[in-house]
Order: sequence, then structure tokens, then C-alpha cells
Amino acid sequence: MRRPIWPWFLLLALGLLVLPADRHRHTDQTHRIEGNLTPQREMAMKEAIYRNDVQLTDELCRNQCVADFHKTLTKIDQRKNVGSYAEFKQVLQNTHAEHPHILELVWQSTAAGQAPEVVVNTADPKVHAQAAPLLEQARQAAQNGQTYQSPRLDVDGQAYFVLGVPTQDQSSYLIGIVHQDILNRVADHQMKNLRIATYPPDHNFKIESVDSDTLRDKQVNNPEQNEGTSHYHKNEVVVKFRNPPTDAELQKIDADIQATAAHIMGTTYVFRSSSLEAKQLMEYFQHWDIEYAEPHFLYLTNQVPAASVGNETNAQTIVPNDLLYRRYQWNLPIIDTELGWNISKGASNVVVGIVDTGVDLNHPDLQGHLLKGINVIDNSALPLDDVGHGTHVAGVITALVNNDRGVAGMTWENPVLPVKVLDETGAGSTYAVAQGVVWATDHGAKVLNLSLGNYADANFLHDAIRYAFDHDVVLIAASGNDNTEQPGYPAAYPEVLAVAATDSNKQRAPFSNFGDYIGVAAPGVNIASTYPDNQYAALSGTSMASPHVTALAALIRSIDPALKNTEVMDIIRKTAMDLGTPGRDKYFGYGQIDVVKALQAAKNGLGAPTPGTTPGTVNGETGSNGGTTGETPSTGKGNEGSAAQTGSTEDTFDSDDSSSWLDWLYRWFGR
Repeated sequence: MRRPIWPWFLLLALGLLVLPADRHRHTDQTHRIEGNLTPQREMAMKEAIYRNDVQLTDELCRNQCVADFHKTLTKIDQRKNVGSYAEFKQVLQNTHAEHPHILELVWQSTAAGQAPEVVVNTADPKVHAQAAPLLEQARQAAQNGQTYQSPRLDVDGQAYFVLGVPTQDQSSYLIGIVHQDILNRVADHQMKNLRIATYPPDHNFKIESVDSDTLRDKQVNNPEQNEGTSHYHKNEVVVKFRNPPTDAELQKIDADIQATAAHIMGTTYVFRSSSLEAKQLMEYFQHWDIEYAEPHFLYLTNQVPAASVGNETNAQTIVPNDLLYRRYQWNLPIIDTELGWNISKGASNVVVGIVDTGVDLNHPDLQGHLLKGINVIDNSALPLDDVGHGTHVAGVITALVNNDRGVAGMTWENPVLPVKVLDETGAGSTYAVAQGVVWATDHGAKVLNLSLGNYADANFLHDAIRYAFDHDVVLIAASGNDNTEQPGYPAAYPEVLAVAATDSNKQRAPFSNFGDYIGVAAPGVNIASTYPDNQYAALSGTSMASPHVTALAALIRSIDPALKNTEVMDIIRKTAMDLGTPGRDKYFGYGQIDVVKALQAAKNGLGAPTPGTTPGTVNGETGSNGGTTGETPSTGKGNEGSAAQTGSTEDTFDSDDSSSWLDWLYRWFGR
């Protein structure tokens, strides 16, 4: 087989696609939703949630901009008696640099004889011209001591608004034009995330849609047909050999299938052919000594009064001062996070891995909580978020708390390890996700959030999931947004805790997938969180529910790091507040998570198994080793293909090795 000249090229050549998952009152509302929900009604409910997300994002943007204008005025006011025109302009330029969506800023003192107005303007002349009447209204309102917000202004399909803010003593004011590109981004994001739009094929790859059970071709012409549908690379196949093929065998394969690329993880290969399609490739490899040959699947994002605290009789509700918290973050009080913070706010030694679209590494509300991660798609680049999904997930988990801006995360101390496996379309391949899971495991993640999914049970990904589970990682995944009982993966793997979504009334979100594999539920409708470019957005989806559970797992492990992954999941399940039909059901699993009860259980050493499970089980099924560590790593190899059994140690990798798994991969490629 043609050997790669440079390993970076191989990673860049990899087609990576995943589309960016009364306190004990019972309700049968979820049954009515699922039983009577026609496709038309489901679509109408999803569209209503989508519109609410956009509307709330508009409010989040406007409120945060008002706060940013006030901070800018304060900085100028502090220099007003000694500063110069140039210094005032520098303050405005700094505000624009920190908030590039603020296109124009005009500061003016109202005192007689003061310097002329200070202007920083990067707005398009057409936008400025159409905004001029609104700027004049903002000026007049601000001169009268009133804050002004204009209606939405649309110019060439883009949204803007004009803002005017006076100082408290009315000695000066600031007016400006704000570009709300975030509204279009959130709208596009949620159309895909809630499956309101059909799956958008990426122009870089040939994509095929199939029925997940039969692998028969399936035409997807409307969003309803996304249910139970999987997507894969048309000319690629994933093959796991029982024994590593020799160089001569690889050369024969290369010639037979006219391979244009190969990517390797242990004894598992991803082959791309210039002439054969996936089904032909699968048939070809049946004549080789393999464990399996399967399509190279794609994964999609899955986004859409205080109680007493047991014996904590003196506990007080902790309400953060974050600007958007009280009005928009209903999701944390409803699961008793505020009381739970009396027990644990997290710990810096419990790392949370986010396998997603990356994270905005410069977002001020995440600073100090982000570790050096990896960009699996382009290993030479930083794991920057070019979609928004991963940044939103990160904010739910670890946005700075009590910093008087933006939103509050569930953990105050736990750092996040960004692992970018999804590209700018929010899509990524089995190989990318599997590699990300293994890398995060090898680099210290104690909890992994997987807000992504596919309806295909891929052996390749399951190998990576087992590897993380066998290394005592707590795995949390979103169930999906198609309102279907079809199991989605990785959520339905027995090693993973699957999460459904609820709304502010503790009812099942109409988009939330369901089934016997659901472990627990968490808030997932109109969730406010961080978004790229120093902004905030409201999104809905099981992708938003999953990080609530991930954060809870991190808080539990912060209390007792010795708890096994199975024990952490048991605590989360057994302390959940029961919803729906009494007992475990397919809509809520064991119920909606209860932060304070879970943290009390961890504090009191109550890691006993949930009723209906046994120690060392996950989702009621036996895990690969019951959550113990110290076993031979199996990801990308499987026991049959491990070096220990083949008699070679040349290509083994281990998380305890001084070299990372990725370093091992580069050596394997280059040898």
C-alpha cells in the first residue's frame, strides 16, 4: 500500500463529518406527545422552539450589549477629567475589538464646551445610511437620560439594531450599531440541530443516506425522513483485521481497490477508494481475515421555591450575579443546582472532555477554565469552534460564575478539555469521533460529553467507547432530536449514560428521542449559554441536556475522585426526580437529574447501584469490565488484535505511556 509521506497530510485528507444531542409530580404528558404527535404537529412544535431560541438569543445579545456599553462608559468616565480625545477613542476601539459585532460607536459628552463626539465606525456605508434615523432617535433618548433599543433593522438579509445608553448622571452617552449575525447563525444551527431541515450534504464528500438497520439506500427529502437514517462516506469503508496485515497485503489491497487514502488506528483501517463504493468495499473485505467491515458513518450534533437540602439545614440558595442568569437560566434552579453548590462547586483536578465542534478559546466567560485540547480534523490548528455548538456545551458546564457578566456554568472549578472532531458543518466521521474519545481519555479526561450521534451501531466507535470506559471515564451522550424510539449511538451503547431533554415545565421536549436505553433527563429547551465571538445564544436539543449531566458527574467526582465511573452513573440515576410514569420509563429514564441529592449521596458515600442494576453495569447491562482500570487498552485493536496476543509490542499504546496515543499514531504512519 502507498505509504503516507507526511502524517499531517493524512489527517487533513481524512473526510471528517458529524452533525453537530410539585418536585415529584408525575405527568402523562409525554405519552400524549408521543402518541398523538403527527409529523406535521411535531414539525410545528420544533419550529416554535426554534423561533423561541432565535428570539431569546436576540434578547441575550441586546442585554449583554447594554452591559458592555455601560462598562465602556465607565472606562471613559474614569478618564474624563484627565484623558484626551485619543484616549477616549482607544477605549471605543478596544470595545469594538472585544465585541466585533458592535460595528459603530459614538461617544458624546453632554456638558457645554466639551470635546467633540468620539467615533469608531466600521459599519458598511449602506448599513450606516439606513441606521441613521435610528441613531438620531438613540441620541435624543440618551440625551434625555433614557436607554434606547431600536427595532430590528434588516439590510441585505442581515439583522442589526441601534443602541443608546446614557451615564447615570447623564453627563455623557454612547450610541452604536450592533450587527446581529448571531441570529442567522443560531437560526441555521437550529434548523439542522432540531432536524427542521434535511441533512445537508457537505460539498467536500460524497455522502450516502441509508436505513440504519438494513443499510438499504434511503432518499431523504424532508426532515421526517431523518429518523432512523444514518449517513456514511460513499467511497470509504472501516475494516478491523484480526491480525495486522503485512506490507505486501496492504499493497495488494491498495491495488485491488485503487485506494487513495488510508487511516489507521491499531488494527482498524479506514480505506478510501477511487473506484468502489462502500458496499462493494465491504464485500471485497469479506475475503480477508477480518472482524468486521462497515461503512464509515457520520455523526450529527444533537442540540435543541427552593427545597430543603436534607441535613444541610443551614444551606442557602446561591444565586450568581451573572448578568443573564436570573432572567434566562431557568435550567439550573429547576435541577437544584443553587443548593447543590453548598456541597460542591467542583475541583480543578477533575477534567471534563468535550468531544464536539471545538470551543471558542478566547471567550471571556470561559477564560481560565480551558485546557490545551486537540483539533482532530487539522492537528496543526487549535480546536477553535467554527459552528458554536461546542462553545455552547462548554458554557453549560463551566462558564465563569459570579463574574457579573453573561451566564453561569454548573461547575465553578472544573476545567474543560476541548476535542474538535466536527468540522465547520457540524459533521464528523467515525474515525474522528473515535480518535477524539481515545485522545481525551489518554490526556486526563475523567468525564466525557458526547453531544453528537448517528443511528448506526458502528463497531469502530464502540471500540473507542469501551476503551474510555475501561479507563474509568464517565461517558455522557445526547439521545437525539428526532422524537423517535430508534436507538442512537453513542448514547445507546451500554457503557454510556444516555440523556433525554426536558423543558421548563419538567415535560419531555417534543424533539427528544426515547427508548429503553435512556438513563436520565435534563433541561434542553431554550438553554442560554456561551457562543463564539464573545456572545451568548439560546439553543435547544438533547445536546444542551447532556452537558448538565456531564457537569453533575464532574461535581460528583470532585467530591470523591475514588468513585468508579459506574458508581458515578448509579448516583446520578438513583437520585433523579421521577417524572412521567412512576419508576423508570423510556421517556425520562430514571427521571430528571437532581443536583443536590446526587451531591449529598456522593458526600455520604452512597455509591450503591440503582435498583434494577448490579454493580459494574451500565444502562442495566454489563459493561466491558465494570468500570475497573488497569486492563489492556482495547480501542482500535480489540482483544484479538492486541499486541499482547500477537506477540508484538511495537505498535501498542497505553494512556500511562509517556508518549501520547497520537504520537504513537504518527510513528505508525511514518514507519
